[in-house]
Amino acid sequence: MASLKELSAVPEVLASGHRLCAGCGAPIVVRQILRGAKAPVVVTNATGCLEVSTSVYPYSSWNSPWVHTAFECAGATASGVEAAYRSLKKQGKVDKEIKFVAFGGDGGTYDIGFQALSGAMERNHNLVYVCYDNGAYMNTGIQRSSATPKGADTTTSPVGKVSTGKRENRKDLTKIMAAHGIPYAAQVSPAHWNDLYQKAEKAFSAGGAAFINAIAPCPRGWRCDSKDTIEMCRLAVDTCFWPLYEIVEGKVRVTYKPRVKRPVVDFLKPQGRFRHLFQPGNEGLLEEIQKDVDRNWERLLAEEALSN
Repeated sequence: MASLKELSAVPEVLASGHRLCAGCGAPIVVRQILRGAKAPVVVTNATGCLEVSTSVYPYSSWNSPWVHTAFECAGATASGVEAAYRSLKKQGKVDKEIKFVAFGGDGGTYDIGFQALSGAMERNHNLVYVCYDNGAYMNTGIQRSSATPKGADTTTSPVGKVSTGKRENRKDLTKIMAAHGIPYAAQVSPAHWNDLYQKAEKAFSAGGAAFINAIAPCPRGWRCDSKDTIEMCRLAVDTCFWPLYEIVEGKVRVTYKPRVKRPVVDFLKPQGRFRHLFQPGNEGLLEEIQKDVDRNWERLLAEEALSN
């Protein structure tokens, strides 16, 4: 287990002075993840908030080789770079150890980039793909994605007389990636920094494809205060809306179990995108969301029990 003092001594790959919003979860996730690489790293970055805010010409916030790629092909680009490295190493033209990581938001990961990501995982490229999940297409106007939670108010699932927000459950992408048979998949939260760091270490040393899904609040899209980012992450975990677990060679291990499982309303209520759910007449939808969370949590615990 690393100490904060040890981690603070690790050189930053993502420099300060970027233009991401105050309270954005993405740079917190990225900085914590990259500390686990322990080697020179090549970064592939799908179009999105992270990309546009760290590469405003003629400046860059990246202290590493960095490739901007389109929304839909971060997995393919990272695969190509990793394959080229293996070829050069085999030819004796490169002799140092280099790690490869791709970052994408939920829009570029769950949806637009899903095909390329699935291909990279299926081919078992030796790279880490990290999704910073803020629950919508925040960079282009807060449109719903397949990571958007049920009931959320977005510009393409607006609340009104005939709608109570997004009607569908969010996609369980972590389990989908694990179903590719990859060596490592995990779900993390920046509020639990040591859990995140240990999982990043495991991902970078997995010896094949690894996937990390990180909750990354967007104060603008979630309509919460920018100072509450880490608290929102903590509430997501303590309500089991966002459980922390890892899947190593197909075996499930829950890495954090709340002593007291809080009701999901504790996570929903501070967010403006769920404000309408607390108006009279929407009690049934809140109960439905709670049942979904409970069902998923119990299923995860059962999967862990079967893995032992």
